[in-house]
Parts: sequence; structure tokens; C-alpha cells
Amino acid sequence: MYRATRHHQRGAVIVTVCMLLLFLLGFIGMGLDFGKLFVVKSELQTAMDSCALAAAQELDLTPSAIDRATSAGRTAGNLNRVNFQSATWSGQGQLVNADITFKAPDYSVTTDPAVAQYVECRHVQPGVRLWLLQALGAFSGDTTMYPPTQNVMAAAVATRAHGQSTCPLPVAMKPRECSPGVACTAPDYGFSVGEWVTMITDQSEFSGGQIGWMSLVEGEVGTNEIRNQLKGYCGTKVTDQLVPSDSGSKVALAPIWNYRFGLYASQPDFTLEPEKRPDLTGFSYASGPNVYSDFANRRSTNDACGATVAECEAGGWSFTGNIRYIVPGGDGPGTHGTEGTNRRLVLVPVVDATNHVDGFACMLLVQPLSIPLAPVSLEYRGNASLPTSPCSFSGMPGGVAGPLVPALVR
Repeated sequence: MYRATRHHQRGAVIVTVCMLLLFLLGFIGMGLDFGKLFVVKSELQTAMDSCALAAAQELDLTPSAIDRATSAGRTAGNLNRVNFQSATWSGQGQLVNADITFKAPDYSVTTDPAVAQYVECRHVQPGVRLWLLQALGAFSGDTTMYPPTQNVMAAAVATRAHGQSTCPLPVAMKPRECSPGVACTAPDYGFSVGEWVTMITDQSEFSGGQIGWMSLVEGEVGTNEIRNQLKGYCGTKVTDQLVPSDSGSKVALAPIWNYRFGLYASQPDFTLEPEKRPDLTGFSYASGPNVYSDFANRRSTNDACGATVAECEAGGWSFTGNIRYIVPGGDGPGTHGTEGTNRRLVLVPVVDATNHVDGFACMLLVQPLSIPLAPVSLEYRGNASLPTSPCSFSGMPGGVAGPLVPALVR
């Protein structure tokens, strides 16, 4: 009798252990599968953040803003990898236009580009396959408690906000006089959107209503320093003191300026020298004003400055043997469409009588620099701090003036 009791007890222990193992396996499965869902959620959130930031950069209240923002957001979001770094998001579907919506200042949904100031990217990634929970569902027959797949959702909202610092060209623009001895003030400093402003290239002393070379860094006023700043210098803020650049020949600045038009002494390697990337179009203009709309159209087709140096020089400038390679137009390897980026909509500091930064103008580069140097023009596109400005740059939000940068708000 005693031996039989012990035998039955051993059987009960085996059943209990099996039940505990099944219970523990369920917890392990949920831990692994919830961990997988967390990874997919993090990847998807990164994609939504990228989508919202890229789309917000295009919200300049112009008629094409929503179309441009939708395209930019979808493209940027889908560049990310989701579901354990799957380039195709495991074939479960990527961002589509319907995932991107726009909001007015009161946060109501809108399709009107004239009031769209917020963008929301929201995507549900369906059918994320689970691991052990799927096996438990098949073993137990309870696919409700142990589903084989799960959906994951992520969303992000972005707008444009003033940046703490800016990345302008090492030049400055002086306001016009609105009355004798009195400079015009913000937002437009006496300029009209679309007009051309002359940049003096052979001297640092320039008068009101013109643009001249200025160092963004105190003590770095020589041509070599300006050349480095022209490649890209960030950190300039309102009230900063700029310094006229009046030493050295400015001829050395022409090549870097002309990179933005796709003009080079030799064929560049954009992988090794990303600062040489051109704009989405190299087309230049001999006369104005108001060429921005045409510029935007040529960006959409990635037009080159010309097929030959002679065609580029037909605009009235001379490169005198300094240009031997022109980036081709269109889309394809090494073209404006593939290598180009936003390089000709630039920030120009506006300075007061003591060369302190009062604000920033959004300017369009319309002409390359000739050799020998001669004055060129830039087209004024408005105060860079206004919502209607086409100048929008990546940067840290939180400033009170200057260009609007994309910022996540939700």
C-alpha cells in the first residue's frame, strides 16, 4: 500500500512539472515576442519621425506645399528599415500617401496648403509574426490568447519652429534706407520678395541694399577662412558680431560657390567630398526678377547649367578654363537628380550699422561666379523666419528668430 502511494505521488509531480514548464514557456514566449514587438515599434517610430520631419520642412504655405511634403515624408520614412532591419518592412507594406495628414494651427485636419502648419505620419504595420506565442497557439488551439501575428502602430507630428542657430553663407546684407539716414527694419528691410540684390565681389565695403563678404567668426577674415566657412559653418545667431572680410583675393571662393551649380574643375567624387554636391538644378539666370517659380520647375526636372561650358557661359559669365566638368541634368548616376540636394536656397544674415546680425534673409542663388570676379545677383525670397519662407534647414529648434527648422511636437 505504501509503495503504491509513492508511485502515484511521483506521477503527480511529473504532471505538475509539465504544467509549470508550459506556464514558464508561455512567459518566456511572451517575453521574447513582446521584445520583438518593442524592437519593431522602435524601428517604426524612427521611420515616422523621419517622415514627419522631412514633410514639415516643406510646409511653406505655398500651393505645392502639401504635395511636396507628402512626397518628402513618404520617401524619408521608407528609407528606414522596419521589422528587424528589413528593407521591405518584411513585405507587409510601407508608408503610403494616406498615412500622411496635415493640420491647421488649431490642429484640425486640412488639405489646404495655405494653412497646413503641422504634419502627422501614422502607420500601422500589420502581421508582425510572433515566435513562441504562435507555437503555443498551434499547440493549445487557442489563437485568441496566443495569436500568430500582431499589429504595431507608430505616429509622429512635426512642424517648423525657429532654430537656435543657423548655417548661413559668409556674406551679409545691409538694409535699404527707408528715409535719409534711417535703415528699413524687419521683416523685409526695404526689399521686395522676388527682387534681385547685388553682391559686391571685389570689395568688403558695401552700402545699404547690397550684399558683401563677411566672416561669421571673429578673427577669421582671410580668404582661406571664408573659403572654409563657405563649405558650411553653423552657429550664427541673431545679435552675433560679423566681421568684414577685406583681406586676400576672393577668386579662390568661386569654385566652392559654383559647386552648387554643378560646375567643377574636374569630375568630383561625391562620396568622398559631399560638400561638393550640387543643387537639384544647375540652371542659372542672366536676368530677373522673380525667377523662383521657374527655378522650382527646373528642380523638378533636374536641369543642368548646360551640356557644355559654352552653353553655361551663354548666361554672360566667363569661367576662363576653370570649369572642365558639368554635372549632367536628369536622373541617373552622377546627375543633378541623384547627387543634388537643397544647395541654392540659402540664408544670408542681415546686419545693422555695427555689423551685428539683426535677422536672416532667404535668398536664391541665381548666378555662378565668373573669373575674373564681377558682381552677381541673389534673389530675395523673404525673411527666413516667416512661415512662407522656402528656406528651411535641419537644426536644433528652440530659438526666437531665424530660419524655421523641422521640429517634432508629438
